Amino acid sequence: MERSFFSAQAQTDADREAVRQAALDYVEGVYNVDPSRIERSVHPKLAKLGFSRPPDEDAYRPGSTTTFERLVEIAKNYNKEGKLSKDAPKEVTVLDLLDQTASVKLVAEWGVDYMHLAKFDGKWMIVNVLWQSPTKKSVEQKQ
Repeated sequence: MERSFFSAQAQTDADREAVRQAALDYVEGVYNVDPSRIERSVHPKLAKLGFSRPPDEDAYRPGSTTTFERLVEIAKNYNKEGKLSKDAPKEVTVLDLLDQTASVKLVAEWGVDYMHLAKFDGKWMIVNVLWQSPTKKSVEQKQ
């Protein structure tokens, strides 16, 4: 009985790290202008919905959707000019992990992403992302 517990725990630790790495590939793919990291961590049927708010406005803009193809293009161009600082946030928190699905919170330069991942042929892939830009309060606290 103990043997299977430790084996399951080792698998869980490996899965947790693989889920964390998929989220890091996503954010670092954009930060480091490396679309190949998006391609290896995001499922081609990505469903991404976001709510953006310009820093000087109170209201969020209606949800915009991003496809896998569009995300690859964003990764090619978002930081092409090197506008992000080397210490731009990339805080990954694994919120829940099962044997086939996982949920992650990512705090990044553009805001907070909540991700759903699934394991396809043994590989963790991001399939859903719901995000919003930073709250006005968090932007004011930075200034």
